[in-house]
Amino acid sequence: MTAPAQQGQEGAVHTGHPTPATYFRVAMTLVVLTILEVVLFLIEDLSYGIIPILAVLSIGKFVLVAMYYMHLRFDHRIFNIMFISGLVLAVGMVFALMGLFTWFRVS
Repeated sequence: MTAPAQQGQEGAVHTGHPTPATYFRVAMTLVVLTILEVVLFLIEDLSYGIIPILAVLSIGKFVLVAMYYMHLRFDHRIFNIMFISGLVLAVGMVFALMGLFTWFRVS
């Protein structure tokens, strides 16, 4: 006898969670991105150009963790939109403040 499918508040069946193999692939992708960040940090010729590169890599890692390990990928689409719009707003605010305080000066 199998257990019944989990049902949400509206009675909708909640299925489609990733397999352990998918979690492993996501974890390996996160490892590769982290190694890439460390290697890029060691390249001294990038100077201030490293900031947007590391920001993009970090955002990618953050989105992967949120989508798979926080299960946003399998929730209602409105949660994804709210999460991503908040992320875009926060990143835009950081870069605006960096520009405001002349962080991007070329010496």
